[in-house]
Amino acid sequence: MDSLDLKPDLLHTTPLGVERINRNLSLIEEDIVQWCREVVAVRLLDGSNIERRGKNWYVDCGKFIMTINAHSHTIITAHMK
Repeated sequence: MDSLDLKPDLLHTTPLGVERINRNLSLIEEDIVQWCREVVAVRLLDGSNIERRGKNWYVDCGKFIMTINAHSHTIITAHMK
C-alpha cells in the first residue's frame, strides 16, 4: 500500500479519540480532527515517514506519531516520541 492511499479529508475520530489525542499531546484544540488532517496533509506533501503496518497507518509527525486505521481512516491515537 502506498501512503497516497491515506486520505486526510476522510480522517475522523470518536469523542474519546479527541480526548486521548489532546491529552497525549498536551493540546487544547477545539477541532482536533481538522488539526490532524492538516498535519497529515503536510506530512504527505513533504515525504515524511508514513508507514502501513497491518491494519494501521503510522504517521511520523516529528515530535509525535499518529496512528490511523487504514480501512476506516479513524484517528486512533497520537503519542509523543
